[in-house]
Amino acid sequence: MMPLLDRYQLVTPASLSEALDDLATHPGARPFAGGTDLMVLLEAGHLPPGRYVDLQHCHELLGIEYGAEGVAIGAMTSYTEIRNSPELATDYPLLGMAAAETGGVATQNRGTIGGNIANASPAADTPPALIVYDASLELISARGARRVPYDQFHQGYKKMDLQPGELIARVHMPPRPIVRQKPDAVSWRDYYRKVGTRRAQAISKVCFAGSLEMDAGVVKEVRIALGSVAPTVIRARRTEEALRGRRLDAAAIDNARRALLSEIAPIDDIRSTARYRARVAVNLLREFLH
Repeated sequence: MMPLLDRYQLVTPASLSEALDDLATHPGARPFAGGTDLMVLLEAGHLPPGRYVDLQHCHELLGIEYGAEGVAIGAMTSYTEIRNSPELATDYPLLGMAAAETGGVATQNRGTIGGNIANASPAADTPPALIVYDASLELISARGARRVPYDQFHQGYKKMDLQPGELIARVHMPPRPIVRQKPDAVSWRDYYRKVGTRRAQAISKVCFAGSLEMDAGVVKEVRIALGSVAPTVIRARRTEEALRGRRLDAAAIDNARRALLSEIAPIDDIRSTARYRARVAVNLLREFLH
């Protein structure tokens, strides 16, 4: 049921500094980015009433910038912009794959990467890719700015390392190694899969992102992250450790499978069962390694 709209107040500051001042002077106020998640909650009658600060005029939070330290993506950058970036497609392809899996065209045009992170859903599409790429978040408030490693930002279901009056300004990712596509040479392989009820516009039952560096047939480095299998998106560090320095034979893959099952904690809910999620996670790991 749609709630009474007079219980909500939406303000639209003209700049980022005005938005930060508003958040500082109104405890409990919440940022409003693309609104694709908040409007669903509003229609369902589940959006908490109160003050919301619209960030649409905060142009400092837009854009994709490359530099010596890697890439910085403004929190208000849309999924469509991420999908259409040739630089991201070359150096950070998992992020474009994840953006392409997020809702339909309308959601991709309106939704933002910062909003996807701040919604703090373990089923979100972009976080596994960000964890694989060792992303960090630049958080700002009227008090100043700080950086937090992304894999430490989500502290529990819907719990974040976000202080009062603070919002996500940018996502930072370090430079990627040069990819050399030659037999038996060092090369990175990136893999992303989202499994849902439908092939499009579905919340994930399991989301898997991985990046693997091979050197002469041996796993030199590996990054694996999953969504919808725990209270937060997780990095599968024990699974990675089971693979480093190993050839991808049947024994190594079986060790990795057992390690993955020890790291995830899927649940039964309206979308799926814990048993199904565990089986799919293992199957996606095998597909990634093959």
